[in-house]
Amino acid sequence: MEWPELKETVRNCTVCPLRAGCTQTVFGVGDENADWLLVGEAPGAEEDRLGEPFVGQAGRLLDNMLAALGLARGKDVYIANVLKCRPPGNRNPEPSEVAACSPYLKRQIELIRPRLILAMGRFAVQTLLNTDATIGSLRGRVHQYHGVPLVVTYHPAYLLRNLPDKAKAWADLVFARKTIK
Repeated sequence: MEWPELKETVRNCTVCPLRAGCTQTVFGVGDENADWLLVGEAPGAEEDRLGEPFVGQAGRLLDNMLAALGLARGKDVYIANVLKCRPPGNRNPEPSEVAACSPYLKRQIELIRPRLILAMGRFAVQTLLNTDATIGSLRGRVHQYHGVPLVVTYHPAYLLRNLPDKAKAWADLVFARKTIK
């Protein structure tokens, strides 16, 4: 599938029950030829309402962190989530939901052909690396996703609740920038 067909397939997806309970799908946003691919977990209420990932407070934090690296949403990066539909009450994704959405994310990665993937948060990390290891144990080194360098970091929403880990996330972003150069 190319971009138009993939977007349409996601928009009309009924593989899992999540689509019936959300306002719209949140496919992804940004430069479809970006060097950086940022992968989060799942849309929240604001993302579901607006149809774009990372638009709330966590999104503002992410945008500020990217700006500090000289990157910008919509220009230098592509941002997507593992899940394309919001889980009710922002609950954690179910394994069956991750399995249903994973082929869409895989195809996005194939189409973008990023030079670096930044996996943000537990479900993004576990899905892309096929592991149940903690973020803390995976940070600070380069992993691979089908030959693409992958760097692990905390989800911006987590950072809003755990301010001391912001410094660790910044170190991860600096490490990612060094990795891509």
